[in-house]
Amino acid sequence: MSARFSNRLAHECELWRQGAYPVAGADEAGCGPLAGPVVAAAVVLPHAWLESGPASVFEDLNDSKQLTETQREAFFELISSHAEIRYAIVTVEVETIDRINIRQAAWRGMQMALDHLDPKPRHVLIDGLRIKWLPYPQTALVQGDARSYSIAAASVLAKVTRDRLMLKYDQEFQGYGFADHKGYGTPQHLAALKQLGPCPIHRRSFAPLRAPEAELNLFPAGHGGARLQPAGNMRAAKRKQTKLPPDFPGVGGTALLFPNEMGSDPSDRA
Repeated sequence: MSARFSNRLAHECELWRQGAYPVAGADEAGCGPLAGPVVAAAVVLPHAWLESGPASVFEDLNDSKQLTETQREAFFELISSHAEIRYAIVTVEVETIDRINIRQAAWRGMQMALDHLDPKPRHVLIDGLRIKWLPYPQTALVQGDARSYSIAAASVLAKVTRDRLMLKYDQEFQGYGFADHKGYGTPQHLAALKQLGPCPIHRRSFAPLRAPEAELNLFPAGHGGARLQPAGNMRAAKRKQTKLPPDFPGVGGTALLFPNEMGSDPSDRA
């Protein structure tokens, strides 16, 4: 195995040597945008790579943000069509993001993706912060998507899936430029918001879309005008599985992808 491959497989190889298999990498895409879902993915690479290393076509696999769109699309096809790579992708809808906050939504999406791997992972490599309540042994890696092939693969699957979805939304909600900025708060997007107002996929819990909380008057007149600010929406949110358009490229109309179990490339189910 080359030194370059070894560096990005170091965490996986160490765990494999300790007897931990499967090892999954998990990541998300879309925490920052003002619109659209957050997408999470989990990937299990072949244990055989401990000895052989990955094929040379995976050499440049990296954090999705460091790749061009063409490279991301190519890696998406390589990962999703590889017979020995297991993965799952989950989208978490805007309504859930607004109810439980974006970080919790992203983490729950990552757990859902991990839960749908078969077999279940014995250890998880997480990009960024440790998820305290995740029911799997885990290692959190700062900039993990640039340090682990498993996490990098997950980041690519999540990013490409989300970008494809935002292209569909660009056709459904015209005038916002979703195809260009993918929901991020660019000057173009902010100008469209000012002109058109928010559409159904905008995150109402994000500034500048978040409405000022009205004062809640808990006391009738004559009680000194005391007012209490609401503490925010604390109601439990029931997670729903997002349904994607039937012709969504590479997905086939479901938020959970299990191409290895279904025995086909996801693009065959568009």
